[in-house]
Amino acid sequence: MSNDSIKLTLPDGSVREFDETPVTGATLAADIGPGLAKAAVLITVDGELWDLNRPISHDAKVSIVTKKDDAALKAMRHDCAHVLAEAVKEIWPETQVTIGPAIKDGFYYDFARTEPFTPDDLEKIEKRMKEIIHRNEEIIRSEMDRDEAVKFFTDMGETYKAELISAIPTGQTITLYKQGDFIDLCKGPHLPSTKYVGDAFKLMSIAGAYWRGDSNNEMLQRIYGTVWRDRKELKAYLMRLEEAEKRDHRKLGKELKLFHFQEEAAGMPFWHPKGWTIYTQVESYMRRKQIEYDYQEIKTPQLVDRKLWEQSGHWEKFREHMYTTQADERHLAFKPMNCPCHVQVFNQGLVSYRDLPLRLAEFGSCHRYEPSGALHGLMRVRAFVQDDAHIFCEESQITSETEIFCKMLIETYKDFGFTDIKVKFSDRPEVRSGTDETWDKAENALKAAIDHVGLDYTMNPGEGAFYGPKLEFVLVDAIGRDWQCGTMQVDFVLPERLDATFVGADNAKHRPVMLHRAILGSFERFMGILIEHFAGCFPMWLAPIQVVVTGISGDQDDYVREIYSKMKALGIRVELDLRNEKINYKVREHSHAKVPAIFVVGGREAEQKTVTVRRLGSKAQETHSLEEAVQAIIDEAIAPDLRKN
Repeated sequence: MSNDSIKLTLPDGSVREFDETPVTGATLAADIGPGLAKAAVLITVDGELWDLNRPISHDAKVSIVTKKDDAALKAMRHDCAHVLAEAVKEIWPETQVTIGPAIKDGFYYDFARTEPFTPDDLEKIEKRMKEIIHRNEEIIRSEMDRDEAVKFFTDMGETYKAELISAIPTGQTITLYKQGDFIDLCKGPHLPSTKYVGDAFKLMSIAGAYWRGDSNNEMLQRIYGTVWRDRKELKAYLMRLEEAEKRDHRKLGKELKLFHFQEEAAGMPFWHPKGWTIYTQVESYMRRKQIEYDYQEIKTPQLVDRKLWEQSGHWEKFREHMYTTQADERHLAFKPMNCPCHVQVFNQGLVSYRDLPLRLAEFGSCHRYEPSGALHGLMRVRAFVQDDAHIFCEESQITSETEIFCKMLIETYKDFGFTDIKVKFSDRPEVRSGTDETWDKAENALKAAIDHVGLDYTMNPGEGAFYGPKLEFVLVDAIGRDWQCGTMQVDFVLPERLDATFVGADNAKHRPVMLHRAILGSFERFMGILIEHFAGCFPMWLAPIQVVVTGISGDQDDYVREIYSKMKALGIRVELDLRNEKINYKVREHSHAKVPAIFVVGGREAEQKTVTVRRLGSKAQETHSLEEAVQAIIDEAIAPDLRKN
């Protein structure tokens, strides 16, 4: 081998050495074997994803990526965005292309076009996309000087692309990708040719989007699409969407009379009796759980002077999301979070190290301004309540407190029907408070704690809070969707900024560590998740109406009232239905309202002091003595945490 040879180290530690250059991922795959050469679509070079045909000019650690890998699916989605843009340009050449990334489950591309796209246009575009894929156009990477690239796209009439490149410092190299006659500004990587996109794709919808996400800029047209490895995966995804639509909490909230929204209080829910019943059951559960884990509940003001938010750093970082007002010549803000107020409670009086850890919890009412376009039922609101708590502790207690919290969180999610939980570790963001030394200490402490607990986690780079790193707990619902709910954050910054201290064993003052934690996140959003997870069919302990008692005819009304009174006295959430309607109509109506159990009484039941029980989701019916039927409801209606005790 010559001195100019290139050594590529594979994941198993073996080394392939090449004399002839250029060496590419395709070269390597072919050298390993024809099977891999056929399956290969990308390569990682020293941990970075590269095009399969990009020349490798240095020794490197590499691995071949095949179509079955997640990285290939993400690249396929990016490819499909480019194919979409190429199709639009071929059909409507005057259209300008802007940006088109891969996103979760698919991709989108934003276009600048005078005429609005229509649903019929999507069919036309899809047909042209299939033609482009069938052409098997090679996807070719090239580089260009920044200034040359600005001129190149300006001459093409692509002013949006030129603007994007103009924001890049002069002297930098720009990467472009070409397929057929279509050229796009892109970092890549991409698959070898358009044929790799396959036929398992579908254009889903058209939406408006501001250029670069700024409402002061032009409104563009965004086309969303999805693409999968094969038709089977696409079909499964479309079925999940269909199921998700049936479970939409906004639709069910209206049908089940749980809550509503109106313009006079945009982004702020109006809870109806049934919805508020579920809400209070959730709140009561969380209050019991916090008492079990030695939290002390507090309540802090909603309206706080601006100077506290300036002191904490929230004014600088969060001002645009805060509602403000003025009174007595003072500038006040509605709290968007509870943390600074909890420090004020901690700061009252002298705290000893013997008092630590001190766990302060609040069902804190918060307000945040969200743009109207971002509002989404209960999932994105402007007024919400957090199940918020802050643990003030010594640095040596971080590991044990994290372990206790994780145990509490897992128990809580399980009781609400969620057993599949993912954990993400979010480290320092680009804009943050505190020194690098402080962040190193916080990140190392949190990593040590989660490692000690033994939970698997993935890294979520740059997504920490501005004052500290955090763990994000993501639960998976009944149809496989991820919902980020719980958080645990290690904060050395806020105690410093707000002068929180405790007296240590050495009689000197020390700064506590502040652990921010939430399990539900916000009650409103968690309620939306629960509605969709259960599709409105709540377990007995959460159901707003647990039982409906009704008779077949008016002759049984006295016995129906007797049952109703007995159950109500026992604390069961029971409803009485004495309407002069056919029994099948009443059963169908209450089933549609997703009542877990219906007690039906006819002449025989009234005579024998029994009831016929119909359960939601079952066509079967069973007749039991009144005592047995009532006891079964009582047993089932006990909240999971009380059942264990």
